[in-house]
This record gives sequence, C-alpha cells and structure tokens, in this order.
Amino acid sequence: MSALTPDAWAALWLSTRIALLALPAYALATVVLGYALQFGLRHPAWLDALVTIPLVFPPVVIGFGLLWLLGRESLPGRALQQAGIDFVFTFPGLLLAAFVAGLPLAVKTLQTALQTHPRVWHDVALTLGRGPRNVYLTLHLPIALPALLGGLLLALARGMGEVGISLMLGGNILGRTETLSLAIFNTVITGDYRKAAVLSALLGGFSLLLFVAVRVLQNKELAKHDVLHPR
Repeated sequence: MSALTPDAWAALWLSTRIALLALPAYALATVVLGYALQFGLRHPAWLDALVTIPLVFPPVVIGFGLLWLLGRESLPGRALQQAGIDFVFTFPGLLLAAFVAGLPLAVKTLQTALQTHPRVWHDVALTLGRGPRNVYLTLHLPIALPALLGGLLLALARGMGEVGISLMLGGNILGRTETLSLAIFNTVITGDYRKAAVLSALLGGFSLLLFVAVRVLQNKELAKHDVLHPR
C-alpha cells in the first residue's frame, strides 16, 4: 500500500466525505421527486425530463453548464457569493457534482417501482380520508423501500465515480478538490500506473460491494412484485 501517498489518502478522505453527505441528500430528494413525479404533479413530463438530463448528456457538458450558471461572472453565481456560497473549485462544488450525477439513478429506480403499484390502492386509501402525501409515505414508500435503497446505492456508486462534472466544477486541485476518481485520472495521465491500479482497486472494490447490495435488494423487490402480482 506504499502507493497510497498523503495526496492519495487526502483524495480518499475527500471522496468519503462527499459520499457521507451525498447519501442523505439523495434520499431526501428522491423521496420528494418520487412523489412529485408519480402523484404530485398533473403534468410531470417536464420534471421527468429535467431529472433524466444528467443520464443522457455528456458529464463535461453538464459540468460546463453548471460552471457557467454558478460561476462568479453569472448573476446566480454573484448572488450566491454575496451569500457566502461558492460552488466553483470548492468542496460544495464537488458535492453538487456528485449529487447531480447520481440523483437520476435513484429517482428513476424509485419511479419504476412506484409505477408497478396498482392504482386502486392509492384510490381506496384516498376514499378512507387519508391525504395523498400520507398515502405515499405510509403505503407506497414502505412497499418500494428495497427499490429506494437500491437506487440510493446506485446513485452513490455513480457519484463516487464521477469525473467529468467534478473536473469542470471542482477544478481538480491537488489536495483540495481532487477526489478518488480524479486521482486515478491524474495518475494515469502522469504515467504512475501502479498508483492508479491501487486507487482503482479501492474504488472498484467499493463499487463491487454496492453492486452486490443492489442485487440483494433487487431480488427482494422481485419477490415482493411476485407477491403483489401473482401469475
């Protein structure tokens, strides 16, 4: 493990901090957006398209768009700076990059699970005097919990491996905004393949653990689906 220099440890710790903060942000946003897309909005197509954009646009394009929108020369960027918030070449910028990259996976996974629930459940619960939000939180969400957890793990894996958006928004500054995935990119560029292999093994091992956890949750979701929709 001699390849893990102080800079590598710093990149690992930075990515860990991002993961710890991104996970609850994913969870809150996914629960809110899942309700809005499936039950809360009369015409959710525009929100669905907005959520899906990071899945279909190149990460560097998303990163440039965020840099342009939140940069110090833009109106939103100047307003944020006056409020003491700066997303450009900072830790909040890296956190935003991971959040934007991973969130669509969590939302789409939950949305797909919610779409399998018979609509009659929702309608019957409403006739019993329960509000739409109450039905969502106490009926739909508990049933879709394995899908929600699986989506969050997928989002976390995607956020931890993010390069393009982080590179544009975070700046890839050694010791400040160099995440584990960016450290792998940098070591390959400089030709230090031994260090790149060690860092890749760390990130790959983490992603593999998440993949196994997702498969377990998917199997639970499939078993629940077979109970709800027997053949």
